[in-house]
Amino acid sequence: MEKFVKLIDTAVPLPTENIDTDQIIPARFLKATDKEGFGDNVFRDWRFHKDGSTNQDFVLNNTTFKGSILIAGDNFGCGSSREHAAWALYGYGFKVIISSFFADIFKGNALNNGILPIQVNEEFLKKILNLTTTKPNTTLEIDLEAQIVRTPVGDVTFEIDPYKKMCLINGYDDIDFLVSKKQEIEKFEAVSIV
Repeated sequence: MEKFVKLIDTAVPLPTENIDTDQIIPARFLKATDKEGFGDNVFRDWRFHKDGSTNQDFVLNNTTFKGSILIAGDNFGCGSSREHAAWALYGYGFKVIISSFFADIFKGNALNNGILPIQVNEEFLKKILNLTTTKPNTTLEIDLEAQIVRTPVGDVTFEIDPYKKMCLINGYDDIDFLVSKKQEIEKFEAVSIV
C-alpha cells in the first residue's frame, strides 16, 4: 500500500445519506477477484444513465469538483460487507472519506485497502459539505500523525485504531506488517525452540 502521513487536497462533496456498498459498486461488477478496474465503476448507476450516457447532474461528472477526499452524508458504506466497495473508491482515486458515521465492516475494509475513513460530528460535516460545495477549490489538510482535519472553517480531531494508523503511515497491509516483524519472529522462534 501507499504510505499515508499527510494529505492536502480539494474534496468532492456527496451529501447523500445511507450510501450503501451496492451504490458504491453495483453487484454486477463483483465477478473479478483482483482490484484492477473497479474504480471505473464506482457509483456506476449514479454516474451513468441506463443507456450508458453520462449523468451530468452527478457530482463525480462535474469538473468543478475534484480531489482525493470524498465528503459523504451520514451512514456511509452500509449494506453488504463487500470489500470491492473500498477497492472501487481507492481505484477511483479517493484516499480519505469523511462522514458522520461509517458502517463497521466498510470502515475496516477501507483501512485495509489504504483509505482513511474519518468520522466527524454532524455539525462539522455540515460545515465542510457547505464549504466544499460553495468553494470547490478549497483545500483540506488531513494530518494522520496528529489525527486532525484542518479546514478554513475550523479543525477537528479524529479517532483511529493505533494499529491501523501505524499501518497506513508505513504503507503496510496486515501481511506487510507481519513481514516487517520477521527478525523479531525468527528471534522468538529461535529462543522458543531451545
